[in-house]
Amino acid sequence: MTDARTPGEFDPPRPAVEAIVDLALAEDAPWGDLSSEASIPASATATARLSSRVDGVLAGGLALATAFRRADAGIEVQLLLPDGAPLTPGAEVAVVRGPARGILTGERVALNLAQRLSGVATLTRAYVDAVAGTPARIVDTRKTTPGLRVLEKAAVRAGGAHNHRHSLSDAVMLKDNHLAVLAAEGLGIAEAIRTVRSRIPHTTTLEVEVDRVDQIEAVLDGGADIVLLDNFALADLVAAVALIDGRALVEASGGVSLDTVRAIAETGVDIISVGALTHSAPALDLGLDISVR
Repeated sequence: MTDARTPGEFDPPRPAVEAIVDLALAEDAPWGDLSSEASIPASATATARLSSRVDGVLAGGLALATAFRRADAGIEVQLLLPDGAPLTPGAEVAVVRGPARGILTGERVALNLAQRLSGVATLTRAYVDAVAGTPARIVDTRKTTPGLRVLEKAAVRAGGAHNHRHSLSDAVMLKDNHLAVLAAEGLGIAEAIRTVRSRIPHTTTLEVEVDRVDQIEAVLDGGADIVLLDNFALADLVAAVALIDGRALVEASGGVSLDTVRAIAETGVDIISVGALTHSAPALDLGLDISVR
């Protein structure tokens, strides 16, 4: 398939990808690619093959193809694997054909995006695998690279997890600092939640963060849809799940790592939000080798 393919299961909106890629290309080659233009004949063509050098999970196929296509409209990108596909060392991911100058100009942006997004998908898959067999759902957070959120959240989906809210506009989430301001205004937790509920559409989800078990009843009394348990010890998570008893969805956050996520899932929480999926994922080692034809 080429970059004009039918949209993949995990593809973010194409206009958003094009906008991100255009900014990246403008950053990388603001006045053109001096190296390629000075050394490579305009008529030269090439074929490049993108392969994985390690085990992992692929993501960012659309971004990869878009980077080359926006560098030169004459470039054809054949994606050999879909986002979400497992990778092994030597696995061929894509073939890029066309003007050699354009391939060289687009190479770094294409690789930066594909490596970054595949790294997110790979780390995400590790978390998803770690909680397999439990009812817990792994979700991301807004701790994303500025400007890349739509791509990184798509990579999380490619890794097998789910997205939390995309932005501050998507849902109401009252965190500790919101509650601190409301308390300074003389509002208790339950009253504050009811006030917020009266101001938002009935279709809007309302989530409230707590950091102690003794806050939970007030949150439930206020009518929260989701209770976020922040940095709870395992024993407190168990107690909180029992106390909530299905009256709201239960999300755990804070202190989540690959070493702890299984035990957190086994407490019975519904959702585990993991900022590390996007803020701590290492880039996956992908390589592009070019041969002139």
